[in-house]
Amino acid sequence: MSHGPATQWKENKTLDKKKARLGVVMFVIYTVIYAGFILINVFDNPVMRISVGDLNVAIVYGFGLIILALVLAIIYNQICTNAEKLTEVSGKR
Repeated sequence: MSHGPATQWKENKTLDKKKARLGVVMFVIYTVIYAGFILINVFDNPVMRISVGDLNVAIVYGFGLIILALVLAIIYNQICTNAEKLTEVSGKR
């Protein structure tokens, strides 16, 4: 007894490609920064013991990675939402 969707959804392959490319770019950015964290731990471990205020570099860098992931997710969501709204307004969807 399905009545179908309330609106017509048309595929927009161009927007999907842009979103995928943005996701890959952000993933590479995060991976490079995370690789720096791992490389410091492997090759120059004493650096992680350096004090930064009341904390050490390892804790600050680790929390920085978590915050960076959240910030990148918010940026990705905002860019994709704006692109979808722009596509809807221009009538290309």
